Amino acid sequence: MKEPSVSVRNLTKSFSARRVVDDLSFDVQKGEVFALLGHNGAGKSTTIDLILGLKTPDGGTARILGMDAVRNRKQVFERVGVQLQNTRYQPGITVEEACIEYASLYADPADYPRLLEQFGLDALRKSFVSKLSGGERQKLSVVLALIGDPEIVFLDELTTGLDVVARREVWRTLKRLKEQGLTIFLTTHYTEEAEALCDRVCIIKSGKKITEGTIEEVVAALSTLILTVAAVAVFGYRMQGSVAVYIAVWLLTMLSMFSIGLMVASLCRTTKSMDVATSLLYFPMLLFSGATIPA
Repeated sequence: MKEPSVSVRNLTKSFSARRVVDDLSFDVQKGEVFALLGHNGAGKSTTIDLILGLKTPDGGTARILGMDAVRNRKQVFERVGVQLQNTRYQPGITVEEACIEYASLYADPADYPRLLEQFGLDALRKSFVSKLSGGERQKLSVVLALIGDPEIVFLDELTTGLDVVARREVWRTLKRLKEQGLTIFLTTHYTEEAEALCDRVCIIKSGKKITEGTIEEVVAALSTLILTVAAVAVFGYRMQGSVAVYIAVWLLTMLSMFSIGLMVASLCRTTKSMDVATSLLYFPMLLFSGATIPA
């Protein structure tokens, strides 16, 4: 079996008393597009920082291309491209100057004029980075991440803050990279983005893995979770036989199912799959409607 491009095992990180990454494990295979999917503050960016050796984990391990980024920093960064969430540029720097500066860091850099042309930025070579639109700046971030001709590229919240048109333009850029066989590790809180681009996703909440797999596998897993939560709640009510317990469990269950159901629905693009997701959301409610509240 081939060694994965990224291997994370039981990764843990806390800041003060808050657990930000909680016993996280997953693999990213060569040539696939993989996403960490979760809400803001779920621990996605911290996970990337831990994998890249920019932060020290409290426990667990992370390897890139079979190497520890902390112990093999030079070797890792010669083979990895990175776009972090808050990319900053020198004041007054042009697009071409930024590319030349990045290219100087590598022994055998990629042809940046070709990359600029490939991503529709060739006409902006002499433009100041500060004058670029949001979508143009994000595409430039991808170009700079590719200048080292990497085997894997990390893209952290690449489309956050962009409007719909700019976001879809960046998606087209990433799809071209996917077609070239580049391994892409991205973080996002847009489920539509994950479905449009990714081979597999790992959903995390408060730093803990909820589920992992293809979009179809994740939808199936979340759907099962909805039904399990409902069944446990109904069983708990039947056992307790208390109005107060019933109402409390019902409210908590509805909240959980609604949250999970929306995630399932947002991962389903077709009308048919949306109908399935909606049915799964309301099925537990039908179970509850058949329950009899004690007098």
